[in-house]
Amino acid sequence: MNDLDRKVTSEFSGYTVRKDLVSKVKGNALVPTYVLEYLLAKFATTTDANSVQTGVEHVRSILADNYVHREEANLIQSKIREKGRYKVIDKVQVALNEKLDQYEAAFENLGISRVVVDAQTVKNNPKLLVTGIWCMCTIVYAYSGDPKDVPWRLHRLMPVQMSHDDRENYLAMRSKFTAQEWIDLLMQSVGFNPDLFSDRAKLLHLVRMIPFVERNYNLIELGPKGTGKSHIYSEFSPHGMLISGGEVTAAKLFVNNSNGQIGLVGFWDTVAFDEFAGKTKKADRALVDIMKNYMANKSFSRGRNTSHNVPYMLKNTDLFEELPAQYHDPAFLDRIHYYVPGWEFEQIRSEMFTSGYGFVVDYLAEILHNLRNVDYGLAFEKYFALSSSLSTRDKDGVRKTFSGLMKLIYPSGEATMDEMEPLLRCAIEGRKRVKDQLCRIDSTMAEVDFSYTRVGAAEPTTVHTLEEIEYPELYWRGRQQGEEDVEGPADTTVESDEKPNLPVAAPAPAATVSAEKTSTVTPPAAQPTAQPKLTRIERAAAAAQEGRLTFTEDQRGVTYNKLFGAFVAGAHSITIVDPYIRLPRQIRNFAEFLETVFAYTERTEEVHVHLVTAYTDAKYVDNQIEDLNQVQNLFGQLGIVVTYEFSDTAHDRSIETDTGWIIALGRGLDIFQQYDTNWLSPLTRQQQLRRVREFSVIYQRAKSNG
Repeated sequence: MNDLDRKVTSEFSGYTVRKDLVSKVKGNALVPTYVLEYLLAKFATTTDANSVQTGVEHVRSILADNYVHREEANLIQSKIREKGRYKVIDKVQVALNEKLDQYEAAFENLGISRVVVDAQTVKNNPKLLVTGIWCMCTIVYAYSGDPKDVPWRLHRLMPVQMSHDDRENYLAMRSKFTAQEWIDLLMQSVGFNPDLFSDRAKLLHLVRMIPFVERNYNLIELGPKGTGKSHIYSEFSPHGMLISGGEVTAAKLFVNNSNGQIGLVGFWDTVAFDEFAGKTKKADRALVDIMKNYMANKSFSRGRNTSHNVPYMLKNTDLFEELPAQYHDPAFLDRIHYYVPGWEFEQIRSEMFTSGYGFVVDYLAEILHNLRNVDYGLAFEKYFALSSSLSTRDKDGVRKTFSGLMKLIYPSGEATMDEMEPLLRCAIEGRKRVKDQLCRIDSTMAEVDFSYTRVGAAEPTTVHTLEEIEYPELYWRGRQQGEEDVEGPADTTVESDEKPNLPVAAPAPAATVSAEKTSTVTPPAAQPTAQPKLTRIERAAAAAQEGRLTFTEDQRGVTYNKLFGAFVAGAHSITIVDPYIRLPRQIRNFAEFLETVFAYTERTEEVHVHLVTAYTDAKYVDNQIEDLNQVQNLFGQLGIVVTYEFSDTAHDRSIETDTGWIIALGRGLDIFQQYDTNWLSPLTRQQQLRRVREFSVIYQRAKSNG
């Protein structure tokens, strides 16, 4: 336990749980996290290792005996009959049987239905009537002899959620923590190790939680898969509902006109749509119109994977490009309060999860639910003034995000100017991202000044989005700016002194070429000033020439940038055939080749790299596929679309580009001798320091069909 863990368990005794216990207990049980933490909070809340282990075993026993797996439904039904009564953990949904004027429950995994539920239980738990809730239930078996009668009787139903408001104690305990400690506690409460996240990343993670604490809040996040977009809405709170975008209907969301039944938004604090977007998806135009009206005063959150990287979207479309056409509507998008830049989140790795203590998510979710009645949207106005050019919707978006962050970090509403300022900047940035894209989509929409002025300051402070800072020439495409020399990726992505190894022009004899000789390039003649200036990538491509290079054993100074940079420069499609991308070090070679592709191609265009390789030994093939998938995911976020296939017949090793180059690889990419892979060793990062095996490379232009 670290200092924060000790402080948390001391000040919030009974409301905390060690977060890594959930995964240890869960096993194959498809139980929401808040259900498991509810049980762990009851039986494994101490910090004594032996007591925790005893509690974990008890929870495992409860799950083993009472959690209903669908394939064991008949066995559990038999136990209920034989024992007369039995406790089960299951998801229960209730419907009104108007013919008999009674409420009847259906148990999702147990597979029984028409179980009579008393009206008071339904009144106390109205969400039973919508999608159902997880409960600990005692079921009695009482066969009456009437074949029309259902023998199942619900003796007791206990939802696994907090039953009282503990805000007073929560606010009192908050005063004992610094802001940074509290943010780290919230990160641990949702399962993440705060030490592995930057301050900005932590704040963006907290923005994901705002729909649970702020009424009438509309949030969208577009980003790569595997970054945890849906996790918080499916596992964090019993007050949130995650549904598939393909299941969205007006009847499901709002009201079913045929029977008058209230939809999801009438019973849940937050309704999140996972995989909501997709250009080919269809949406009911009438539903879009209903949602536009509803979003003015209710809460939504949306998550979706992006198909392209940020510079591609900024150059060719806009940051809302993944939404179905019906939702790509300025009036609809203008109601979004915050756009979370999902591409900034790293893919979730196992080491990112915490083994520390955090709030039982059910406890925290209930606190946030009750804080929805509080509004801190104007709290910053005693220190800051927003730009007068902001529209009403712009100001609403900023104020609601700021209010949500205040309730999460400073739930009492008290904070200094310096404490409020980063929250205000974060709130402005998220709304600015929405508005700037709206100005692209709708040319009639006026750009505004997203700035604020500190009390007593003479000049306003302007807020920029991170992608605006990184890609200014793309972010403001179409706007008149000063003449700039835009040369694609920054030169820092390539060793600044690395020039390509130019092959000996054919038909020169195959001879050993030293790195010193082959790394010298005669500069081209100066171009007339009237000619357009070549970009760095164009200059690299112009230096490529046919020929052959050979390298001797133990030679140093060889890099993929020198070998391949000029020949992949500007390519959009590359095929590499190498049967020996099998072992971890060989897959690392492939990843380093992709780094060269990244450095010598445009980030505003997608580059497709297809690998043809061979399977490794049968016992390691799963690891090979897992590593290749990881490479695929990591570089996909950078605009390098990697695909691969396995071939039993591939032998010759080559690289072929759509720019007309064929490179014959004597050894494939596996040119380096074994080296120290300790992360402290410079050899892991600097290819030119490694020794190579003897190999050769032949460069030739593809013959034209004409």
